[in-house]
Amino acid sequence: MATYEPWSAERATEIIKEHMHLEGPAMPILHAFQEAFGYVPQEAEPLLAKALNWSRAEVHGVVTFYHDFRKKPAGKHVLKLCGAEACQSMGSDGIADAAQKALGIHFGETTPDGLVTLEHVYCLGLCSTAPSAMLDGKIVARVDEKRLKSLLSETQR
Repeated sequence: MATYEPWSAERATEIIKEHMHLEGPAMPILHAFQEAFGYVPQEAEPLLAKALNWSRAEVHGVVTFYHDFRKKPAGKHVLKLCGAEACQSMGSDGIADAAQKALGIHFGETTPDGLVTLEHVYCLGLCSTAPSAMLDGKIVARVDEKRLKSLLSETQR
């Protein structure tokens, strides 16, 4: 379970300064924003644009291009389900449908109670025997309907 800082322009500026020494700092900064705040706040985009000497549109284009960047805070728990071809061949579409039905949300959404954000990822590297998932940063292999139910019950705590 992740805990995030509330949005702060001062903290965002610190994050930018911490990463500006890197070659190609945009992606590390965006990932750091998401790690700190749970998402990439729209208010952070002009700060990053100014620091990189980019247009705001360029920063927004990067944020919206990559599916990993959230535009709203995540729920208390983040459940990621793999949808890569190998997992699809092992039944991940059925697991994805079951998760969406059980939670009453679609990929990229958070349950109304704020407990679970459901995300679609493309490869967690465990695609040999059954679909894989990640719950709150912990990779879970061999996800079948029974294991999915167990993961969903963990999100209710």
